[in-house]
Amino acid sequence: MPRYDYRCRTCGDTFEVSRSMADSSADTPCPVGHDDTVKLLTTFGVGGSASAQRGTQSAPPSGGCCGGGCCS
Repeated sequence: MPRYDYRCRTCGDTFEVSRSMADSSADTPCPVGHDDTVKLLTTFGVGGSASAQRGTQSAPPSGGCCGGGCCS
């Protein structure tokens, strides 16, 4: 289940709530009970590639923007 970060505008507390994506925009009071909260934009990064393998190199791209078939 996804976790969403919220910040209370009244007390400044930042907190997480686990809820379904369908409920992600539902009103969420802070743990102290204040109702003026805002959902924060959160980001996460994932490095690498599922198809990349260690120790192997792929061939460099060739042929320009589209493989050389359509550029004049």
